[in-house]
Amino acid sequence: MKTEKLAERQRRYFLTGATLPYETRARALAKLDRALVKYEEALKQALHADLGKSESESSMAEIAMTKAELSYCRKHLAGWMKREHVKTGLANFPAASFTVAEPYGVVLVMAPWNYPVMLCLEPLIDAVAAGNCVILKPSAYAPAVSGTLAAMLGECFPEEYIAVVEGGRDENARLLEQRFDHIFFTGSVTVGKLVLEKAARHLTPVTLELGGKSPCIVDQTADIRLAARRIIFGKLLNSGQTCVAPDYLAVHETVKKKLLAAMKREITRMLGNEPLLSGEYPHMVNRKHYDRVMGLIAGEKIVTGGCGNPHTLKIAPTILDEVTPDSAVMQEEIFGPVLPVLTYRTREELLALLRRFEKPLACYLFTRDRSMERWALRHIPFGGGCINDTIVHLATPEMGFGGVGHSGMGSYHGKTGFETFSHRKSIVKKYAWPDLPMRYHPYAEWKDAVIRRVMR
Repeated sequence: MKTEKLAERQRRYFLTGATLPYETRARALAKLDRALVKYEEALKQALHADLGKSESESSMAEIAMTKAELSYCRKHLAGWMKREHVKTGLANFPAASFTVAEPYGVVLVMAPWNYPVMLCLEPLIDAVAAGNCVILKPSAYAPAVSGTLAAMLGECFPEEYIAVVEGGRDENARLLEQRFDHIFFTGSVTVGKLVLEKAARHLTPVTLELGGKSPCIVDQTADIRLAARRIIFGKLLNSGQTCVAPDYLAVHETVKKKLLAAMKREITRMLGNEPLLSGEYPHMVNRKHYDRVMGLIAGEKIVTGGCGNPHTLKIAPTILDEVTPDSAVMQEEIFGPVLPVLTYRTREELLALLRRFEKPLACYLFTRDRSMERWALRHIPFGGGCINDTIVHLATPEMGFGGVGHSGMGSYHGKTGFETFSHRKSIVKKYAWPDLPMRYHPYAEWKDAVIRRVMR
């Protein structure tokens, strides 16, 4: 079906009101739950085909997180749909005031290739829970997952409710020419700007989940062994192709040598002496991406790694030392298993370093100093993050996940996701008696005095 006709068909279906009742939304989420169980193995195979992800990593970082979001939404949906009552001021006495969440209508979800299951289905779950019709556009760089999702969702839902559009740039361009009621995009800053530009023509609200250079800070009080393990875990997940991966390391100069040695040991402990031969280690998504990341390594001082296999598209976990903010590897988001290391001496010096870059999607701080923790949370802007860990903040539906500035706008997960795909209407329900006379003509000085007193 042509994109234009698909969007029109979904709009007609939405206007029938079929997606509004709780029962419809609950049934749709239940269908998704059953479909995930049925297609779990097929999705794992597709993830291995597209990215070389192991079954364990696919289960942990894609399937399980999607199921958690789905379970949380099913459990809380009825409560989210209820009116939320608020206080009514004296100016509106006598009345009741409340808000009501209503779906936007027809929503476009554009997903990336790096977590092609989770980043397709989690926003889809939130949008369906909010009562919308959805057109889902998976990435063409993950064709096996895209095809599997198209089959799975096509089996569950009619296209006028939930549809998958496969393809590359041409399909993306045609979709962005259509009028949607909300666009949810996950991907690069460059494409995010294009999405925002296209959406502006129709005044379409947009959620952008982007990325950036997310710092990992290790101060002199940190548990170095624990920090090394958790930093390497976060960097090696999906071979560094994670929007919230630690992009660079800012370590206090007094503990740098100890941390570098600990991180080298952790790489060996996790992937062995020859990580390029590990069946548990994912590869770069394509040759273009492989060449780009290898180019960022060239000319830098390598502590460990630095090599790759162009036939398997795997790059060894790489740590770079003596990097400066002006180094080539610091000019773009790395999106690969390469970790540049910079040092600092004082908090002021650290803050100056961080401010060389745009506000990041994530920030990670390893410290045992409460004052450092308070200082960092007050002075460093970022989308979200962890203290004494990496990555895991996005694993809970209890909190919203999103960026700020160049790393994105808006957020989702759990109730935050439900709200992202909803418009919340503000209602004052006025009672017939008593009908106070102050607001009606003819005006008088005594009425003005009452109004001033009430409105203070």
